[in-house]
Amino acid sequence: MERALRRNRGLAFLFDLDGTLVDSVYQHVLAWREATQAAGIELPVWRIHRQIGMSGGLMLAALSRETGRSLSKQDVERIQGVHAEVYAKQAPSLRVLPGALELLDALRTHRVPHAIATSGRLQSARHALRLLKLSTDVPIITRDDVRFAKPDPDLFLAAAKRLRVPMNRCVIVGDSVWDLLAARRAFALSVGLLSGGYGREELERAGAYRVYQDPGELLQHLDEVGLRISASTASS
Repeated sequence: MERALRRNRGLAFLFDLDGTLVDSVYQHVLAWREATQAAGIELPVWRIHRQIGMSGGLMLAALSRETGRSLSKQDVERIQGVHAEVYAKQAPSLRVLPGALELLDALRTHRVPHAIATSGRLQSARHALRLLKLSTDVPIITRDDVRFAKPDPDLFLAAAKRLRVPMNRCVIVGDSVWDLLAARRAFALSVGLLSGGYGREELERAGAYRVYQDPGELLQHLDEVGLRISASTASS
């Protein structure tokens, strides 16, 4: 294990949350649909899903552009408030994605620095975070902590800064094209997961170095991103 620690020294993992570690994307989609409908905006679910992963404000701006309806600051705040309320009601249906807890446990066991960087505000993110059983030394960066959320790189830059690891030693793991675009803008290596609903080709075009089904498959292939942890050692 000491040899593994020396080889992995300096490498860190920065994780998105929804769709990457926790199966919560579609709960967000349905909450946004109900919130936009309450504001008189009718949108098919697939259009909302395509925007999940970026900040709520930026997402509403994109949806506003598509519908041709302008939204005031008050409209945006009202829609975001309804989204938070509806999403909170769906919190009992959230589940950890396959292999997520095992992956985080392997990183913790081998003392590999890692952090969470989510475009969601803590008010909503706390429901998913609670399922991960994170140790207190794992930094959590939310929309509340930065000026701009994804696809801007601010969340990942803040997470790397908290870990005191340069971006060129970070592996960013996300499920949406917005995660991977933010990773490219941060000049970091990125890994895509299919567990958020985006296709393999979309994630690869957005800059993913590797694409895996879910956290569990990533755990089985950590050597492909430069981390020397065997599957047997990680699960023991």
